[in-house]
Amino acid sequence: MRISKTSDLWWKSAIVYCLDIETYSDADGDGTGDLAGLSRRIDYLARLGVNCLWLMPFFPTPDRDDGYDVMDFYGVDSRLGNHGQLVEVIRTAHDRGIRVIIDLVINHTSDRHPWFRAARRSTENPFRDYYVWRDTEPPDTSDKVVFPDQEDSIWTKDEPTGQWYLHHFYRHQPDLNTAHPAVREEILRVIGFWLELGIDGFRVDAVPFFIEDIERGSGDLPRDPHDVLREIRAFLSRRKGSAVLLGEVNLPYEEQLTYFGGDHGDQLQMQFDFVGMQATYLALARSDATPLAEALQQRPALHATSQWANFLRNHDELTLDKLSEQERQEVFAAFGPEKSMQLYDRGLKRRLPPMLAGDPRRIRMAYSLMFSLPGTPTIYYGEEIGMGEDLAAEGRMAVRTPMQWSDGPNGGFSSAPARRLVQRLAPDGYSPEHVNVADQVRDPDSLWTFMRTLIAARRECPELGWSSEFVLMKQPHRQVLAHCCPGTETAVIAVHNLAAEPVTVDLDLAEIELEHPVEHVVDLLSHEAVDPSDGRLELTLDGFGYRWLRVGPPDRIAVP
Repeated sequence: MRISKTSDLWWKSAIVYCLDIETYSDADGDGTGDLAGLSRRIDYLARLGVNCLWLMPFFPTPDRDDGYDVMDFYGVDSRLGNHGQLVEVIRTAHDRGIRVIIDLVINHTSDRHPWFRAARRSTENPFRDYYVWRDTEPPDTSDKVVFPDQEDSIWTKDEPTGQWYLHHFYRHQPDLNTAHPAVREEILRVIGFWLELGIDGFRVDAVPFFIEDIERGSGDLPRDPHDVLREIRAFLSRRKGSAVLLGEVNLPYEEQLTYFGGDHGDQLQMQFDFVGMQATYLALARSDATPLAEALQQRPALHATSQWANFLRNHDELTLDKLSEQERQEVFAAFGPEKSMQLYDRGLKRRLPPMLAGDPRRIRMAYSLMFSLPGTPTIYYGEEIGMGEDLAAEGRMAVRTPMQWSDGPNGGFSSAPARRLVQRLAPDGYSPEHVNVADQVRDPDSLWTFMRTLIAARRECPELGWSSEFVLMKQPHRQVLAHCCPGTETAVIAVHNLAAEPVTVDLDLAEIELEHPVEHVVDLLSHEAVDPSDGRLELTLDGFGYRWLRVGPPDRIAVP
C-alpha cells in the first residue's frame, strides 16, 4: 500500500522533543519550571528544528512519581500554571509549526484521586469497580513488580475493606479496571477534552499493563482486550483525524506488531523501538554493528500508517531488559560499571555523553546513527547540548535534572535560591559552567549546532520516515552499519563506523532498486557531490565516522 506524502501522517516526518515542564524553565522564580517559562522557550525549539513537542504529565498530582500519579486527568497542576497558560503554549507552538502531544496515563491513578478515595470507602461504592480488587490473599508476585526496590507485590491490602487492590507500579498508584465500561468512557472523555484544547496526540503510558488489566478486571469484558485500543483509536480519529497515539510498549517485536493492529494498523500509530535501542547500546559497547543490524532485520513489516519511534534516551531508566544477562553485563561494564550507575539490575540511570566518556566523535556518531534509522527520531530535553546526569538523585530522577540555559546561577533555569530548586542541577564536568545552551548556540562547532544540522538533514529526508523498505547493504566490516531507505526515485544511504579505527567501505549501488539508474550521489551533511565509480561507492570513514548520502537521477537530487 503506497500512501502519498501529502497524507496527514505528519508523525512520519516528525522530530519529537520530550520535556518535563517542571524542570525546563522557571518564569516566576519559585524553583519549579512552569508553563510561562516553557512558552518563552518555544522559539528556541523552533530554532533547533523540532516539530513535535511531547509534554510529560502536568496534571494535578501528589508528585510521588514525578507526575505519573495523577489526581485529575482534566486539570493542570497549580505549581506549573493553569489551562490558559497551557493553551498559550499550544497556540505558540502551532504558530511555529510545532505539534504538541501529551502523556495519556490510563493504566493507573494516584491513590488520592477522587475515584479511588470513593472506591475504598466500601465494597458497594459505585467507584469500587473503577479499580481491580481480589478477596483472597494473592500469591507471590514479587517477580512482576516494576520497581523491585520499592515494592514486593503487585497487590496491596486495603485494611478498611479487607480486599487487595492491583498496582503494577507503586502501591500509591492503583491500576484502573479498564474492563469496566464507565472507565473506558472516562478515558475517551479525557482524550476528547484535550483534543478540544488543541492537543495533537498522546504518548500512551504503560500500554501492556493497561491491556493486562483488562484481562484481570471485571465488568463488560471485550472479546479481545485489544478491542479497547481499537475503540480509543477510532474515537481519536473521529474527533481529530490527524491525531496520533505513540505507545510505550517494551515487548519483543512480534508482540509489538499486535499493538500496532497488525495488517489492519487500527491501534497505536507509533511505538518506541525498545529492542532497537538496546541493540544499539550493545553494538556501541562492542564497537560491532552486528547486534543493531540483526535487530533492524527482525523488525516486522508495518501497516502504511504505522511507524517506529527511535531513541537513545528517555525520561525513564535506560532499560536493557531485552538483552541476555551476558549482553547486559557487557553494556554495564562499558557504560555503567558502578552500582550507583545501574538501576534494578536491568538498566542504567545515565545520559549518553557521560556513558561515552564525553568523546565528541562518538557522541555525534551515535546521534547520527539514531537519526538515520527508518522511523521517527525522538530526543529528550538536554540531549541537544550533551547534558549529564546526577547519580546522587534517586532512581530515574538522575536524568531529570533542570535544563541548563546558561553558565549563570542555577544554569539560567530559575532565579530561586539553589535550595528551592525542584531538583539540583547536574554536577561535576557536566554542570552549567561546562554545558549550557547560551554558549553552544554561538559556537559553530558545538554539539547543539551539530544537532541542529542533523535535525535539518533528517527533515529533508522523507525516505527515512516514509520508506516501507529497509536495505542492509553488504560490506565486510563488522564495525560498520551501512543501510539504505529507498523511495521511488531517490534513496538515502547512511554509513556509520562504530569503532575508533578508520575504515574504507565499498558499497554496490546495484543493491538499491529505484525506478531509474543511480547517476548522482550527494552528501547530505556536507552538501558535496560524490562520484560513484562503475556503480559502486568507496567511502573512507574516520574513527567513529559517518556519512549520509542521497542517490538518484540528477533532476531529483540537489547536485552542487
